[in-house]
Amino acid sequence: MIENEIHVGKMIQKKMEEEGRAVRWLAQKLSCNRSNIYKIYEKPNMDVKQLLHISRILHHDFFMDISTLILKDDNK
Repeated sequence: MIENEIHVGKMIQKKMEEEGRAVRWLAQKLSCNRSNIYKIYEKPNMDVKQLLHISRILHHDFFMDISTLILKDDNK
C-alpha cells in the first residue's frame, strides 16, 4: 500500500543529506532545537503548513514527491 511507502520525515532527511545540510542549519531556519529536527525525521506524516514551510526552506516540492508516489501506485 502507498501509505506504507510515504514517510515524510525520511524524505526530508534524505533531501538534507543530498544537500549536505546539517541538522543545526534546518533547526536555525525553523527556530527550534536540533532534537526537534530528529523528531521530524521520525514522522511518517506531518501538518501541511509545516511541510510547506520546510519545502520552501529546502527549495524542494515534497508535495510533488508524494503526488508522484500516489500516481505511481494508482497506475499499478
